[in-house]
Amino acid sequence: MTTNKTQCFTCNKDKITYLCDGCLKNFCLMDLTKHRQLLNEELHYIINDYDQFKQIFCEQKPSLHDLSLIDQINQWEINEINKIKQKAKDYRETVIKSSQIFLNDIEMKFNDLNGQLKQFHDENEFNEINLEYLRTELLKMREELNNPPTTFIQPDSLPFTDEILVISLEKKLKWDKWKQNAITVAGGNGYGDKLNQLCLPAGIFVDENKNIFIADYSNHRVVEWKYNSKEGKIVAGGNGKGNRMNQLNLPTDVIVDQQNHSIIIADWQNRRIVQWVNRNQQILIDNIDCSRLAMDKHGLLYVSDYKKNEVRRWKVGEYNEGIVVAGGNGKGDQLNQLNFPACIFVDEEESVYVSDQNNHRVVKWRKDAKEGTVVAGGNGKGENLNQLSVPQGVIVDNFGQIYVADFCNHRVMRWCEEKEEGEIVAGGNGKGNQSNQLNVPMGLSFDNEGNLYVADYLNHRIEKFEIVL
Repeated sequence: MTTNKTQCFTCNKDKITYLCDGCLKNFCLMDLTKHRQLLNEELHYIINDYDQFKQIFCEQKPSLHDLSLIDQINQWEINEINKIKQKAKDYRETVIKSSQIFLNDIEMKFNDLNGQLKQFHDENEFNEINLEYLRTELLKMREELNNPPTTFIQPDSLPFTDEILVISLEKKLKWDKWKQNAITVAGGNGYGDKLNQLCLPAGIFVDENKNIFIADYSNHRVVEWKYNSKEGKIVAGGNGKGNRMNQLNLPTDVIVDQQNHSIIIADWQNRRIVQWVNRNQQILIDNIDCSRLAMDKHGLLYVSDYKKNEVRRWKVGEYNEGIVVAGGNGKGDQLNQLNFPACIFVDEEESVYVSDQNNHRVVKWRKDAKEGTVVAGGNGKGENLNQLSVPQGVIVDNFGQIYVADFCNHRVMRWCEEKEEGEIVAGGNGKGNQSNQLNVPMGLSFDNEGNLYVADYLNHRIEKFEIVL
C-alpha cells in the first residue's frame, strides 16, 4: 500500500488514501477496512465451495449403471471363452505342424552344409571361392531361420466371437509420432564391404552432431557416417576378421565416450570389450561373452553377458569382476533371471532396461534391485500388441516410454510401464525393404531432435524416421 491525498473511491472525500494493488483503486482507512472484509468474505465462499466439491468427489462410488455394464462384460466373457479355447487349440496344432515341416527342411540343409564343411576340412582342399560359398550359404540359412515363410496369422473377416465395444470418454495424451517412410542415412547399397555399404549392421550410436557409429557386424569393423554423408569412414577394425589388436571379429555394439573421444566395442566373437582411441587399441574386459553395451551418466560401463545371463557394471579404469546389476541367477524366466540378455539401456536414475531376448520381454531392474519388473512383452513370443518376438534394441525417452526393436516382427514398439500392451511406431508393415518396412531391426537410437534411428539388419542399412513436429 502507498499513501496519497486524493479522493476515496467509496466515500468520494479527499482524505489520506491507500492504493489496493488488486483493483488499483484508492480507499480511505475506514473504507479500506470494509473493502478488505468483502475480500475475506469472498475467499471464505471459495473455500466453502472447494470443501463441498471435495466431499462430493470423495463420496463418489460406482453407480448401478456401471455395475450392470461390468456384469454384462463378465457374462460375455463366460459365453465366448470356450469357443476361443477350442479355436486356439486348432490353431496351435496347425502352427506346430507347419513349424515342424519348416524345421525338418532347415535340419536337412544343416546336415548337407555340415557334410561339405567336414569334407573341406578333412581333405584340406579349398580356396577363397569355396569359403565365400560356405559363408553365403550360412547367411542364407540364418535369414531363412529368422524368417519362417510357411505360417502367418491374419485377421479373419468373419470373427467367430460376438464382439462388444466399450466406449470411454477418457482424454488421451498426445504422444510423439514419426514419419512412417524412413530415410536411409547409411548403407542401403546392398551388402558388401565398400565404404557406401554395410553387412548386417547391429548396434548403433548417434552422437550430439548426428554422426552415426555403426557396429558393422559381418564386415568386422566400426564405421562412422558423418551427418548427410554418402559413405562411411572406418574408425575401428576393417583389417579382416581376427583377434589381433587392430582387428575385430563380429562386433555387435558400439558406444562413444564423448568425454575422452574413445570408441568402446563389444567384440563378440573375440569375447572381449575393446577401446579404440585415435586408432590405438586396448582391451578393457577379456574372457566375457559380451552381447551389448551401455554407459550411464557417470561414465560407468554396463555389459550384457548372454552365457551367464547377467548384466554387469564396471567403473572405468577398474575392470576386474564388476558388479551384477541384472540377472545372475541362472537361465530362466523368473523375475530374478534372464534368458540370453541382449541390448541394454540405463536411465537417469541408473535403472537398467534389458532386452530379455529368449523370454521375449524387456525387464527393468532398478538400482540395487534383487529382481526386475517386466515393462514390455512377457506374454510369450508373438505379434500381438502385448507381445514381442526376440526383442533387441531398447531405448527410453525422457518420459519413461520404452522403445523396443521387435526383431522377428519387423517393427519398433513403444511401451509405457503401466500399460498392458504397446503400440507400433515404425515398421509393422511386414518384412521388406521399402521405406515403410524393416527386415529384423536391431539397434535403436535417438538424436538430439528426437528423430529415431534403426539398424535395419538384413536390409544392410540404417533408417532414420523423422519426428513429426
